[in-house]
Order: sequence, then C-alpha cells, then structure tokens
Amino acid sequence: MRWGSFVVLLAALAFATSSGAAEPNALELEFVTTASSPVYVTAPPGDTSRLFIVQQGSGGSALIRLLRDGGPATTFLNVSNITTGGERGLLSMAFPPTYATSGKFYVYYTASDGAMTVAEYMRDATNPDIADPNSRRVVISIPHPNYSNHNGGQLQFGPDGYLYLATGDGGGGGDPDRAGQNLAVLPGKLLRINPNLGPFGEPYTVPADNPFVGQTGVRPEIWAYGLRNPWRFSFDRQTGDLTIGDVGQGAWEEIDFALAPNAGRGMNFGWSCLEGRHLFGNCSEPSNHVPPVWEYSHPSGCSITGGYVVRDPAVPSLFGRYVYTDYCTSGGAFGLRSVMLAIPDAAGDSPTGLT
Repeated sequence: MRWGSFVVLLAALAFATSSGAAEPNALELEFVTTASSPVYVTAPPGDTSRLFIVQQGSGGSALIRLLRDGGPATTFLNVSNITTGGERGLLSMAFPPTYATSGKFYVYYTASDGAMTVAEYMRDATNPDIADPNSRRVVISIPHPNYSNHNGGQLQFGPDGYLYLATGDGGGGGDPDRAGQNLAVLPGKLLRINPNLGPFGEPYTVPADNPFVGQTGVRPEIWAYGLRNPWRFSFDRQTGDLTIGDVGQGAWEEIDFALAPNAGRGMNFGWSCLEGRHLFGNCSEPSNHVPPVWEYSHPSGCSITGGYVVRDPAVPSLFGRYVYTDYCTSGGAFGLRSVMLAIPDAAGDSPTGLT
C-alpha cells in the first residue's frame, strides 16, 4: 500500500462539499482544515455538526482531531503505544449505530509489535468532544511480524450492525506468506465480528451466519478473502452493496463489488493467484474467483484509494456513482474519478474535475 494523506482527506470530504449546482463543472472542493498526515474522516451516525479526522501519527502515537461547525480542530483522542511510519500507524475509526447511547467507538492501528489491532474506546462521561484515553480495550490483534507494509486499515459497521475490518496480506512482494488464499489465517481478508464482549468475557464474538462458521481449520471471522491490501472499502448507504478498492502489486489496481444482501459473503477476490483479472505467479485461477468489476494499469496510477457511492441529491452529476482516486500520480493529475458500478463490468469511468 502507498498513499498520500491529503488525497484521502479530500476524497472523504468531496461527497459533502459541493456548490449545489447541477453541472459537473460547478462542483468544487471546500477547504476545511489542515492536519498532519490525515488518513480518514468520519462522523457518528446522525451527527451533522462534527467531523473526526484520523491522523496516521508519528513517534509512537497518533491523534484523532475533532472539527465542530467549522471551528478550529481540537484533540478528541491521543492513541499511544503504537507503531508509526511508512504504512503503519492509526489507520481508521468507526462509530457503531449505538454510539449516541453507548459512547463506544473503535479504532484500527498497528501495535508496537506490528500487529493489526482493533481497540474499543469510550467517549468521556461528561464531555462528548473528548474520549477517555484510559478506556482502551483491545478487541482483536492479528500478528503481522515479518513486514511493515500491507496492513489494510479500514473499519466500517455494515448495514447489519456488525463490524467489518479489512486486513492486508502481511506484506512483502507477491504475498510470500501465501495469506490471500489461506482460510486458516486472518491477513488478506475482510472480517466480520461483533466487537462487544461475549457472554464468557471473550473480547469479541463471531456472527453465526458468517460463511465459514463451524468449518474445521478455517477462521470463522472471515467474511471474504483473496485480498492484497484493501486500504478502503465501503457500503452503499442506499443499497448496502459492498465495494472494495484493493491495492495491486506491480501492474493492476482493482475495484471489487458485491451486491447486497450477501455483500461479499464467502467470496474469493483472487489474490494472490490473480492481480486484477490477470494470473499472478505460479497459480491457476480458483474456480470460485470473483473478478473485479473495474481495473486499471499502473501507467495510470499505482495505489487505489477506494471511496464511496454518492447518495447526496445535491450532487446530481455524481449521484449513484462510485468516487475514488489513486495516490501514485504526478502533480495530482489522477484527481477524483467516478465510475458506475455494475456486475460483471463497471462503466463510464471518468474524471470528476476535482483534484
């Protein structure tokens, strides 16, 4: 995975910042704030007055900054004792549907030993604009000992209320750990869990309808597999469809798409037998491979940043289209692009005019 924080921030904000005009060339990005290595922007369900900006961090700690009604950014949480630098650090956060009453939220970071980690925190009991740094409870820790890259990084609560998290394949070129197709390990996967404490004190539980529950030698947390470094994924707010931007190896970037209600359940997206729609290494195509609906080659970019399907009626030129970008471009030439998702092939890929 290779990415630029400023691109991620602009991509996250683009869906909420338009001039309101109907013509595509009337769209514009609105400057909101500056931040140090921002990698993700989100807000609690139903909260229209605040933005939470996740900063990757440095020196073993990272900040989540809060922006309220266009005012100056303040510190919501300092996440400490993590590994930062390169592709590591604080990578995303997610608010559950119950946040208003429970005060719980979740962060994804690389721990001091490199493990891909999801932790639960609590909102401060008296001030909703800060979190309690002493409330950290590790939900899941996935060993990542050999390489510093390919940590995945996305957290998202699905339409079903469960927590989904995307893990990288463990790093190194060409999946040397062979994790992508290995159902006995958690790297290179999309996972689905209930992050609340279990009845016997388990740090999380596995939904009974996960596709591999009860199968010997298979991790039941797995929802989908065959992923290299799914840096960003999202669910369509209107349909519940799943879209994953999976960062490629040396030639192809891909967009994976799965329709609700199954939305990727048990699907094999191919890595490391395929990169995009192309065979990779000494591997044949799995019989259950689900090919990407869109791919592009590295002369056009080299590290996809997945985005969202636009559902804001105030942006009719992009309504129903998936907006994404790529880090590896010269001078921001790639910009924000959009495509109409469909199976088996997406269509109409084009620049939005926003860079």
